[in-house]
Order: sequence, then structure tokens, then C-alpha cells
Amino acid sequence: MTTIWTQWDDLNLPAGVTHLPTDGIAPAAGDLDSIEFYVPRYMGGPAAIAMIPEMKSLKVIQSPNAGVDDVLKIRPQGVTLCNAAGVHDASTAELAVALSIASRRGFAAFARDQVDQRWGHERMSSLTDSNIAIVGYGNIGKTIAGMLGNFEVTITAFSRSGRDGALTLDHFDRLLPTFDVIILIVPLNDQTHHLMNASRLALMKDGAALINVARGPVVDTDALIAELNSGRITAGLDVTDPEPLPASHPLWSAKNVIITPHVGGDSAAFIPRGRKLVEEQIARFASGQPLLHIVAQ
Repeated sequence: MTTIWTQWDDLNLPAGVTHLPTDGIAPAAGDLDSIEFYVPRYMGGPAAIAMIPEMKSLKVIQSPNAGVDDVLKIRPQGVTLCNAAGVHDASTAELAVALSIASRRGFAAFARDQVDQRWGHERMSSLTDSNIAIVGYGNIGKTIAGMLGNFEVTITAFSRSGRDGALTLDHFDRLLPTFDVIILIVPLNDQTHHLMNASRLALMKDGAALINVARGPVVDTDALIAELNSGRITAGLDVTDPEPLPASHPLWSAKNVIITPHVGGDSAAFIPRGRKLVEEQIARFASGQPLLHIVAQ
């Protein structure tokens, strides 16, 4: 008998799998010892994973997220961790493209003009003819590139490995000043923390847009605020550091920035794709088949 917990109580489960009672938020304290397969609630934040070290029978963590840097820090030794590769590709890529268009076309200024009831006609930049960098060329990066293929743009991809036509990151600084849009979709780790620091932000072309759909700490927030308030660059941010962004934080009032509250993968597209992955992984686990998307074990 395999005992699981997920936020959904109506999954299609194979014989021999027991789903513990769920309120859709977190398992009951009395059930923690018996959980073997755990799927933290999507967008549940730190509270959804805080109890993982207390799960004494735990064998598998199936994260509903593509990025699992937070879970890796608390994963018990010997517990298999899988991510949700593929589940968020289309939704996150869609938002990255939307933020790119919005940043190039001046939506931040237009939105503030609308609040002020001001008709501020101004010629802005365009995504068309832009030179675009995609930093991080995994599944989501490739999906972004595919969506951008419908626009008249030039795309240069960067990754650690340099596979699939991407350049390795050691080429990034040399080419950085040539880009009109820089889209960040890298995992957060020691190498990518503050990847866009003050020095690299200063290298950005005047009028260029920085789009972050990765993790907030990939960008040095204080340095970004300084560049935004200078009026030199624009930004579209689905993630911030800190996150959630406090009401008094100066990033809210910085010039030329559009902020969305980490909704890249959290669209209606998540539910059917997330459920399908979880059902497949549970079936594989129950039958002894290899799991998909293993990050650590």
C-alpha cells in the first residue's frame, strides 16, 4: 500500500494507492509520518514544504514547480525529488513574451497615465526588430524562443552547457550591450545568484528591457532600482527579491517597470497539466517504474 498526499482529492489513482485526506492546503499533522509520496500545494510557498523533514516515511517529493531550489535545501537524504518540467512551459513562456511586448511598448507609463486620466501619446520602442537574449535554454527557454519566432526578431540563447544551439554563458558579457531585450529563465543557484548585478545592468543598452521569469535573486534588486530610476532601461518582472514584495518596497514605485505577482506558471493551463503529471508519477512509483524529471535522489 502506497500512501500519498496532494492538493487534489479526485485523482485517478492505481490500485494499492491511498490518498490521505486533503483540504487542498496541507496535510494534517497526524498524517505526516505515513506520507510516502508528497506533492506540495502549488504556489503554497514556504509553508507547503516546511513540514517535509517531519515526514518519516517519505520516499518521493513531486514538486509542482519547475524550479526546486527551495526544496533542495530541505530534502531529506535519500528522498527522490522530481520537478514539474514541461508543466509550466507554455504559460511561463506566454508571460515572458507578454512582458517583453509590454516593456518595449511602454505599458508601464501608459498604465500610470490611465490612472491619472492623462492622454500621454508617445512613440515607444517595438518588439519587432529587437535583438533578444534568452538566458537559460531549457524547456521554457526553448518555448519562449518558439513563440518569439512569430515576431521579426533576432534571438541569441545562452546556457551553461551550450547545447541545442545556445552559446555558453562566458559569451554573455561580450554580447550583453547589443541586446534590446534580455529574458532570464535560469534556475537559481550559486552561479546564477545576482547574475544580473550592477556591472551587467550597467552594460545594458540604453532603452533595453530586462525580463525576469526565473527567480527574484537572479537580479540584484537595489542595482536594478537604480538603473530603472535613471530612466535608462525598462523591466518586466514576474519574480522579485524579496518575494512577496512588501507594500513599502521602492521597486513598486520605480520607473518603467511592470510587476506581476509570480503568476508565470499559475494560469488555468496549470491544472490539467499538473494533474496529469502527478497521476503519471504516482502510477510509476506504485508499479516500480522509473520516475520522470528526477532532480535529486
